[in-house]
Amino acid sequence: MTRIVILGGGFAGVAAARRLEKKLRRDEAEVTLVGRDNFTLFTPMLPEVSSGGLEPRHVATPVRAQLHRTTFVLGEISRIDLGARVVEARHPITGDVTHLEYDQLVLALGSVTSTFGIEGVAEHALPLKTLEDAETLRNRIIAALEQAVVTPAGPARDRLLTFAVVGGGYTGCECAGELVDFFHSIVRFYRTLRLADVRMILIEAGKALLPDLPPKMGAYTTRNLARRKVELIIGDGVTRLDEHGIALQSGRMIPSATVVWSAGVRPSPVLRDLLVQHARNGGILVNEDMSVRETPGVWALGDCAWIPTKPDAQQSDRDAWYPATAQHAIREGPSLADNIIATLRGTPTKRFRYTSLGTMASLGARRGVAQLPGGIVLTGFLAWFLWRGYYLARLPGLDRQVRVALDWALGVIFPRDIAELRLYTERGQMQAERDAGFIPPPPPA
Repeated sequence: MTRIVILGGGFAGVAAARRLEKKLRRDEAEVTLVGRDNFTLFTPMLPEVSSGGLEPRHVATPVRAQLHRTTFVLGEISRIDLGARVVEARHPITGDVTHLEYDQLVLALGSVTSTFGIEGVAEHALPLKTLEDAETLRNRIIAALEQAVVTPAGPARDRLLTFAVVGGGYTGCECAGELVDFFHSIVRFYRTLRLADVRMILIEAGKALLPDLPPKMGAYTTRNLARRKVELIIGDGVTRLDEHGIALQSGRMIPSATVVWSAGVRPSPVLRDLLVQHARNGGILVNEDMSVRETPGVWALGDCAWIPTKPDAQQSDRDAWYPATAQHAIREGPSLADNIIATLRGTPTKRFRYTSLGTMASLGARRGVAQLPGGIVLTGFLAWFLWRGYYLARLPGLDRQVRVALDWALGVIFPRDIAELRLYTERGQMQAERDAGFIPPPPPA
């Protein structure tokens, strides 16, 4: 039978596998999915995990619970040999290597945090891309408050109580808004501290927050966060991070012990050395049907792929490529699966076409911003309500939907939890440094 191997257990990879299970005959092909984690993370809700609003496991749906005929392999991709049509996956705990031969290969490895080569970011900033990132951030905040209680008033305590988020896009604005809610909920437990002692800063190098969205959404976000005492620094980028804090392009120094980095992402570094056509950020250039250019039998989608909206798309034309969002990845998966099936059956493939349903962001405090089809922009409570309703419906698994709904309901009654669970793992730290390019990947077996 034809061997189809999917690399990546995120939205795009799982969506492709589910469609293949639905449409392939049992004797037609065997499907294998390889993932670094055995769950799919619902990333839109990650900021709420970092602020203690949601339990971590409630936004993580096991891959095996979503797929029934697909073989799942837990492993990190260590080598892709396009010539021999072999993939090597290294088990994250034992280090054992599994060799997988394929006839059709799907690259859905997503993205990692980009440091843009700025000094000190990899060592001193906290990303917000994985479940471990969110838990690490929450523990760092609680540890800073615990230390501040026993630190005399002065610069050292001020640094502990200054929390900065770099990047004014979706993740940065949502994170800043959620952390403000977190502080409002928990500062009561630290009797020697006042809410006014905690300083929340959001830094955006561009001219406005949410720069890729309609100006009305960015303007409302700016007003909302400023009204909730978030200090906004717009038009001033970061040049360096160290153990003391942040250095800005203007020469200003901001002492801070906790810096969240959400300034951008880049495709998985595993794909960097593949002998395929790459985009300027390292992503893979594909045809309109998501087949990798000049590489038969290889497909790519999601954050790691540049999918054109028109045949003559140029990399310099920003609007000629589909954005790397979860909304698009969920739709790309079934379309790519249909094209693989068409290839196996000798029928023509179809180009991917999708019109966005809109964009939304939650700002915390029951406020949000949303752009609907037709250019309609909503702000405030209604936008926040739509955000929650839409993403709750998109969360995989009824059990996860019920658990998240209960978390939200309990959050109205009870304060956030301040238990510091020190579950940091060496694997998570090493993977973050490897993604940032500071340590080389392990050699192939």
